[in-house]
Amino acid sequence: MIPTPYIFGTTRLGDESIPREVRVDVAGRAIDADLWIHTSDQYGSALSVLNEALDLDRDRTPKMIFKIGWESVSQIREQIERQLSAVGMASMAVGQLCLGGALAEAFAVNDPAWRELLALRDEGIVDRFVLETWPWTSSVPLAAISGGWAGELIDALIFYLNPLQRFLSNELWDVVIEKEFPLIGMRTVCGGSIERLADPASTAPEYLKSRAVAVQPLYTNSGCETWTEFCFRFTHGYPNVLATVGSTSRIENLNEFIASAQTESALPVDVRTAVESLQREWWDDHDRFAAPWSM
Repeated sequence: MIPTPYIFGTTRLGDESIPREVRVDVAGRAIDADLWIHTSDQYGSALSVLNEALDLDRDRTPKMIFKIGWESVSQIREQIERQLSAVGMASMAVGQLCLGGALAEAFAVNDPAWRELLALRDEGIVDRFVLETWPWTSSVPLAAISGGWAGELIDALIFYLNPLQRFLSNELWDVVIEKEFPLIGMRTVCGGSIERLADPASTAPEYLKSRAVAVQPLYTNSGCETWTEFCFRFTHGYPNVLATVGSTSRIENLNEFIASAQTESALPVDVRTAVESLQREWWDDHDRFAAPWSM
């Protein structure tokens, strides 16, 4: 479904504290690198910046993933049409479904109501769907994948996946690994270097700081030259991971993402096993208790 192991995320393109010309430039370089792009109208002015970069040469328009939601098919249709208009496109390669309310409940129990979403695909305004998943929504894809109907609507789950965050329940993780259900990881490096995240003076949430401290010795002894490399090798060590989404507004970081994406080897088995063990503990001790949007 997605041929590139790295997808350019656009959250930083909407940051008005960064000069607009810098943001347009990095967007253009991502486009020139033939990367897929992940975006949303929730990311400030990101769509406007992307549109400006695309206008430089419409022949190089990349494939894109757009966040779309929420509780009804009509809401999702409106989201699709508005965001496509903002970037001057007629259809989106992938719609990232952010299901809520009755629509999420319907998908969890295979109520026919969710099948109305298929009409959007049949019309050609969206080619494929993936399902956004959080710790507090894991029960929905768990039911649909276990029940066997998930693949009728979605081609993958998309969620935070990096050494410090695995935003699926232990139960759902076990199912997607067993069934080799396709996955797309987001937040490739968890927002920054592990050294910064582990710093006691860091402004990162306390749960992330403690996780960075726990993983830092594993990273140090892994043989990886950079935290970015460590994260790519961790995430792509799972054969059902299609790609990882990482955002930046810096050319040097974009180049590091692209270079790290060429690394084909997984982390050493003992390192991976240690990180996986920590993630299972983090779910049991913290993530399963997390209130919506608290992480």
